[in-house]
Amino acid sequence: AAGGGDLLVRLAAANADAGLAVRPRCATCHTFEQNGPNRVGPNLWNVVGRDKGSLPGFQYSEAMRNAPGTWTFAELDAFLTGPAQHTPGTRMNFPGIPSATDRANLIAYLRTLSTNPVPLAQ
Repeated sequence: AAGGGDLLVRLAAANADAGLAVRPRCATCHTFEQNGPNRVGPNLWNVVGRDKGSLPGFQYSEAMRNAPGTWTFAELDAFLTGPAQHTPGTRMNFPGIPSATDRANLIAYLRTLSTNPVPLAQ
């Protein structure tokens, strides 16, 4: 896992409420509620398990539109470590979250933003 031990171990110990405390780092550019609007970045409701670059109505960078796969726990962890390093050409102007614990807590929080959360044993 990106910079901080086994991701599933970190997620098992993660706290979604603590992830809520990390959320303000994202809230300048993203919304979180179901059917929420896009801002500079796409709405993050149901992001865990969503195909990358796929939210209707958001104008993704070419790099993100062409990024393969879905936002798994591992992909989110790697992206949140350093967006520009993970997806060169992304327009996400964010340095990343260096703390593996903060990333795990944030991912645990993002996982709750769904009517059918992705199981941890993904």
